[in-house]
Parts: sequence; structure tokens; C-alpha cells
Amino acid sequence: MENAKDMSPSSPARRTFLAGSLAATTVAFSLPGLAAARPSTTDPLIEGLLKRMTIEEKAGQLTMNGAQGIGRLVNPATGPEPALQATLDEIAKGRLTGLFNADDVALGRSMQRIAVEKSRLGIPLIFAADIIHGLKTAFPVPLGEASSFDAGLCARTARATAVEATAFGVQWTFAPAVDIARDQRWGRVVEGAGEDPWLGSRLAEARVRGFQGSDLRANDSLLACPKHFAGYGAVQGGMDYNTADIPETTLREVHLPPFKAAFDAGALSTMASFNDTAGVPSTGNHHLLTDILRGEWAFRGLVVSDFNSEKELVDHGYAADEADAVLKAITAGCDMSIQGGHYLKHIPALVRSGRLKMAVVDEAVRRVLRVKKALGLFENPYRSLDPARMATDIRRPETVALAREAGRKAIVLLKNDRGLLPLPKSGKSIALIGPFVTDKNNALGPWMVFPDMKSAVTLEQGVRNALGADATLAVVPGCSIERPVEGGIDAAVAAVRASDIAILYVGEATNMSGEGASRVDITIPKAQIDLIDAVAAIGKPMVILLKHGRALELPTSVKNAQAIACTWFLGSESGNAIADVLFGDFAPQGRLPVSFPRRAGQEPFYYNHRSTGRPSMVEGPPVGARYREVSTSALYPFGHGLGYSTVAYGPTEISQPRIPMNGALTVKARVTNTGTRRHHEVAQLYIRIKVAEIVQSVRALKGIRHLDLQPGESADVEFVLTAKDLAYVHADTSTRTDPGVFEVVVAPNSVAGVPVPFVLTRS
Repeated sequence: MENAKDMSPSSPARRTFLAGSLAATTVAFSLPGLAAARPSTTDPLIEGLLKRMTIEEKAGQLTMNGAQGIGRLVNPATGPEPALQATLDEIAKGRLTGLFNADDVALGRSMQRIAVEKSRLGIPLIFAADIIHGLKTAFPVPLGEASSFDAGLCARTARATAVEATAFGVQWTFAPAVDIARDQRWGRVVEGAGEDPWLGSRLAEARVRGFQGSDLRANDSLLACPKHFAGYGAVQGGMDYNTADIPETTLREVHLPPFKAAFDAGALSTMASFNDTAGVPSTGNHHLLTDILRGEWAFRGLVVSDFNSEKELVDHGYAADEADAVLKAITAGCDMSIQGGHYLKHIPALVRSGRLKMAVVDEAVRRVLRVKKALGLFENPYRSLDPARMATDIRRPETVALAREAGRKAIVLLKNDRGLLPLPKSGKSIALIGPFVTDKNNALGPWMVFPDMKSAVTLEQGVRNALGADATLAVVPGCSIERPVEGGIDAAVAAVRASDIAILYVGEATNMSGEGASRVDITIPKAQIDLIDAVAAIGKPMVILLKHGRALELPTSVKNAQAIACTWFLGSESGNAIADVLFGDFAPQGRLPVSFPRRAGQEPFYYNHRSTGRPSMVEGPPVGARYREVSTSALYPFGHGLGYSTVAYGPTEISQPRIPMNGALTVKARVTNTGTRRHHEVAQLYIRIKVAEIVQSVRALKGIRHLDLQPGESADVEFVLTAKDLAYVHADTSTRTDPGVFEVVVAPNSVAGVPVPFVLTRS
């Protein structure tokens, strides 16, 4: 690599440095679909490379480093600065498999040229990033998007994300997060699909298919990496990185199904989780990474560590030192190390000493190379490294429109007393109150590695777009996110007194959700509560818009508001999406993917809990499983969500009271729009296994149906249950169906409706 006198962004020298001579290396190809890109059992190309590789080159193929900001390390006068030059030298030596979070597609293309033209074996790099819910166009955070209960929508936003990410030079995303989270104190609830494994599985497979598309070799295909394998959503106390004591049956019943669904959908990578399960950290957990993943499931993709997680085996007390940690991680089945270079540093010496078998290293390298080949990188190493796509594929109009649609569909209307919403577009003066009303910085939400804050639409902008620039609108923050502002409450009170309606936009900042953001107190910060209390005391109609990345404990003044809506972190089009719903251009249709507790002390809290020997009773002596201070019921249950009309469910009907093991049960109910506006309903099917070898949950989601109903219209929603839907994990960890008595109900949420019993017989 030459040094150049002028390396400014527009200089010919830098353009030459970044581009290289690439045209001859790009080849055309066409595969019919994902299955055609699956790696073969043995591959002559890969086996030939393995025979030629030195142990250092093998360790290099198992080593990935971070590169965010690396593009800025090109000195205009002297060329690459030392940190960048060191990376380029490692690439030339074949000692790096790829980089993550690189933010310069042209530099990435140049790095690839070094890898394929200058390194001894010409093995291409792979470029990865944490693209969780969009690149430059931010979609709702995954938990918010899960509120749509719409797998098709999740597939579409993942597909749009893949187009932008690959235009940015990313070929592999460390997503989707498919952890089932039962404790809202955990900060990473925001990254997943909530508390239910059935819904989590459907959205996991949808997001994988969206990211990867129909052909892994396509220029806009983004390799998915379901994470965090496994049990991370069960960390004790909801504290990030903590231990997870999970019975094997619960692990298989709750936490593993979304991973299996994602792998069945074609995902060829997964990331080990930070936590330990039953005392064994995931990065060194042979039972998880080999026995289950490679043995039972025949997974043939690669496993990557989380950031430095192999080194953390030492801090866990599971490994004696770095070398021992590397030995245990790779032997357990963790193929690739990201950040820190520990595999590159220790694997050669471990092999030479005889502590680590070469066959173990070879198999890890084989998995990495198979994935690279499945992505088409050997045939076209420059796929997804075309700087010209930055101008055509980032923030396309249809992508921005999709972000707005996803934002609308993610909003969950919790309460709407006396039909306060939707608001009229004229004739009423409005006070917009709260620290988020004009705020762009917290619109996108956590896990935006390459955020475009300028494109974020604030609530004020969205409301003005809906009402017109001359709308009667008072805008007062009232306080900051966690601190009072001098005179802020007084100004807010004055604005509300002079207005007809108060809209308060309150909740969590971006840094209060996500990795490392576990919370003991999962409520709105006190400064905002004081503001809400003061506004509520005025007695004007009040709409609460919650910004959040988890279910919250709601203070009294919020619970008493006439209207409450979950708006999560909705992404780039936040303000427009909220305004679309506020003023009735679209009705809310979201449903809660997590249960709202009455008090934070109820956590971990989820609808599909097991029944105790003394179930809580609404009436009678207080001897059931309950707290002294609060009901055991949810404030707002899983699956809850209102529209702008009303809906009535008829009784659940079944095709027959008894079915054989090889039979099927048809379940249906009539749903009627009893209101005056068009309504989108999400009908939910729940079952209960009445008697089992292991106590089962009081209800378990097994299906959903989306219905669009005009005023007065009825529709019959129908489901078909088979024995497979009634299976559960037994004490021997096998999943099978037993004959017995079951209950089934079609309902608008996880606690509504009257279940109907039926019997499953052996024949």
C-alpha cells in the first residue's frame, strides 16, 4: 500500500487508494434460493486451503477486530496512521478474518483488495456490524416492532435494513436478538421480542428471512446472527451479564425455541451469550455449543463470541488465564473471537504445546470458511462493498415510508377513557409537554451504531406536519429527562391552563435501555413524575405518550390519565408515526409483547407462568400466591391493545370434544366490530395443558390472526390445533405430546375469554 501526499477525501490519490483495480474480480452468479447456498459436507476449496494454512493463518481466520472510526485514520499528508496500518498489515499476513462496525465502505473495499490480492492465500474478509433495527433509516426498536404481532412487517423491515447495511459495506449483522425476557429490569429487553417463546420464534424466523433474503450470495443479503445463545433473558434480578440458573426443561421450553426457529429459517451464525447457565459460561459451554447446537440440531454454521466474552471466562472463574480461556472456548465450540485478538495470540502456542488439538482448530476454521463461501465471498469478494450504492440505497423514500408504517403499527393504546383519542385536527388548542417533545437524540433508541440523528422526526415536527404550521400549539419541555428545570413546571402548568388538551411525552432516555442499562426502579424518572403530577392536578384532558424500552411501573398520575399509549423508541419517523395515530389518520393496532406489572417488585413477571399449589384468588382468604400490597394480575397483560373502535368476541367453539393423537382440532370464534370506526384486531389463540409430567404454564400462545373489520362487521377467526401444538418438554428433556385434558381459548389478550376443554386420546 502506497503512501500519498494528498489523501483528502476528494483527492485522486485517496480515490485510487480506496478503489484499487477491482473490475476483473467481480463475477455474475445466480442461485435459486437460500438452500442452494448451504455449504456442502466436504468442500475441495476449503479442504485445500486448510492443508496450506499455517497455524497463525488458521488462528487469523478465527479472529475479528473492531473498526469503528478506522476510516478517519488516513492522514491527508502521510497516508494510513499507525493503528490503521497495523490492521492493514494483519490483513496482508492473513491474520484477520474480518472487521466489525467499520464505517467506511470504500476503505473496506480497499482492505478486501489487500486480503484477496496481497495475502498468501487470498481468503476474503467478512465485514460485520451491530445493525439491530436499521442503519441510517431507524425502525422501531425490536421490542416495539414486536408489538405489531406482525411477522410479515418484521421481515419487511429486516429486508430494508439489509439493503441499507449492505450498501454501507456490511455483510453480516449481529442480529436478531431472540432472547426471551421475563424480567423488565433487564436493559436488553428492548432488543428482543418480549416474553413469549411462540411469538419470539415467529419473529425470529421472519427477521432472519428478511435479513438474508432468498439468496445468501446476493449483493443485498445480510447474514443473520441470532443471539445471545443462550438463556441471557433469564439473568438473575434482571441484571445484565449476571448468572442464569435455568432448569434444562425451562431452557428448552422457553429460551431455545426462537434460536431453533431462526436456524431452521437459514441463519448460519450465532453469538454466545455473556451469562453462565447453571455455572457454565456460554462461551465455554460445550453442552450448549456442541451437544445441543451441533449434535441435536445439526447446525453447520459458525459461533462467534460476544465482545471479549472468551477472555471473561477468567473473570467468571471458569478459566485460569487467557490461554486457558481460549482453550475452553474453542473446545466448547466457539469458533470465532471478536475483539482482543485472544485466539490469534494463544491458539498457535496451545497447538504447539499439545493442549489444543489441531483437529479442533481445523473444524472451527472449516465452519468460518463454509459461511464465507455460502455468502459468495470467494467468488465475489467485493459484494456489498460498492461505494456507489451509498447514493442510491440509503434512506430510499420507500424505506422511510416503511419506517413510518412500522412506527404506527408498533404503538399500543393502553387506555382511552371516554374516547379521548383520536384528537381533532382543528378546534382544540394543544399543549405539548415533556422532555422528549423536541428531542431528536432519544428518538432512535439504543443500538444505533451508525445513527442519523438529523433525520429523526420529533413529536413537535410530527404534530405540526399533521395540523399545519399555524396550529394552536404550546410546546414546553417542563423538565429534563432526569432533573427538574428552573421554572419548567410553572411554564408547563401555564401552557396547559391555556390549552384544551395536554399531551405529555415522557419516559426513558435511550441510555436507560439496552446493554448495561438494567434498572432497579423501572418507572419514569422523578423529575418527570413531578411534572405529570402538576399537569394532572389542573384537570384538563391528558394524553400520556410513553417513550420506553421495557414494560414500566406506572405512577398514579399516569395510570389516571384519560389516554395512555406505548410509543417505545419508534425510530426515524417517530413524530410522524405518533401524529398519524394521535389524530386518527390511522388507528392503533399494537399489542403488548410484555406484561406491565403493577409494581416493579413483581418482577420477574410474565403471563405464561406456572400455576402454584395455592393459586391467587380474587376473593377469599389471602393465602394464595400473592403479595400483601398488590394484586398478582398485570396492570396491562401480554397481548393487550386497544383500537379506536370496540370489539366483541363470541364464545370459543371447537370442532369436537375429543381428538385422537393423529387428528386435528378446529377452533374458532366470531369477532365483531361493535363500534363506529374501522378496526384492526389481533385475535390470539391460547392453550393450557391441565395435567402434565412437569407443571405447565397457565396459558401459552399458539397462534394469532389479523382481522380488518368495518363498523358492524363480523368475521369468524379459525385455528387448527394438532398434537404437535400440544407438546411440551418432559423431565428427560424430550419434547412430546401426552394424551389428556387441555383447554383452548380465542381471546384479545392473555387473560381474557372463557377456555373450552377438550381431550386428546391415544387413538
